[in-house]
Amino acid sequence: MNERVAQLARLMERGHVAVLSGAGLSTESGIPDYRGPDGVQRRTAPMTYQAFTREPAARVRYWARSHLGWRTIARASPNAGHAAVAALQRQGLLGGIITQNVDGLHQAAGATGVVELHGSLDRVVCLDCGSVTGRQELHRRLHSANPDFTARITAVHPDGDVEFGDDELAGFATVDCSGCQVGMLKPDVVFFGETVPAPRVQECFDLVERSQLLLVLGSSLTVMSGRRFVIRAVKLGIPVAIVNRGVTRSDDQATLTLDAPLGQVLPDLVHRLGGHRLTESLA
Repeated sequence: MNERVAQLARLMERGHVAVLSGAGLSTESGIPDYRGPDGVQRRTAPMTYQAFTREPAARVRYWARSHLGWRTIARASPNAGHAAVAALQRQGLLGGIITQNVDGLHQAAGATGVVELHGSLDRVVCLDCGSVTGRQELHRRLHSANPDFTARITAVHPDGDVEFGDDELAGFATVDCSGCQVGMLKPDVVFFGETVPAPRVQECFDLVERSQLLLVLGSSLTVMSGRRFVIRAVKLGIPVAIVNRGVTRSDDQATLTLDAPLGQVLPDLVHRLGGHRLTESLA
C-alpha cells in the first residue's frame, strides 16, 4: 500500500485536485454506507420525490424514520479522513470539493466551499413558500408533537433515515412550515425521482474541467450522479485516482486505484504532501 500512496502523492503534488467524496468517507464516523464492506442492505425502497409530495402516508413514514435517524447524523463527528481533506485544502492542493454526502462532515472538519451535490440534511425547505430553516428546529418541533414516539430500529442509512416496522408508525404527527403555517416541509436533499439543480451540476463539471486530477474518495460510483464526473474527466484526459474500500464501477478508467481505509490513507497523504503548496504560495 505504501507504494500506491506514494504514487498518489506524486499525482497530487502539482495541486489543482478536484475531490469527489461519497458515503465511504463517513463510515468511520458511524454513518453506514450502502455498498461498502461496512454497508447495510436497504430492505425498503428509498423515498421518491413523487411519493413524498403526493402521498400523506409516505410523508408520515419518511418523517418518522428520519426523525429518529437524525440523531445518528447530528451526533456524528468528522473522522480522520474528513480532517485530512480539510488539511489538503489548507495546503492549497485542492481546486474544490464535491460531495455526494448529506451529512455536513466536510464542513464540520473545516473544509470550505464544499459543493453538496445532493444537498444537506441539516436544512429543511418549505415546498410552498420556499423558506429554509435548520434541521434542529424541526427536530424540536417533531419531538414536541411526538414526545413519546419510539421504535425498534433495525437499520440506519447514510441518507439519514432508519428502518422499523410500519406497525410502529401509529400516531406519529408531522408538522407544517412555521413560516407560512401550511407549507409542506422537505429536507433540503435530492430524493430519488428528483434532479440535481442544473447550476449545481454545471458548477461541478466546471470544477472538474479546471482540475489536473480528479480524486474519488469513498464512492463505488455505481450511480450516474457521481460517475458522470469521472466520465467527463476521462474524456478530457484528466487523470482519475480512486481511494475506496472495495471495487468501483470506474476502476478500469482510473489512473490509480487504492483499496484501503480512507482514515489511514488520507492522513498519510497529508504527511507526504505537507508544505509543498504552502511553500510555493509564500514564495
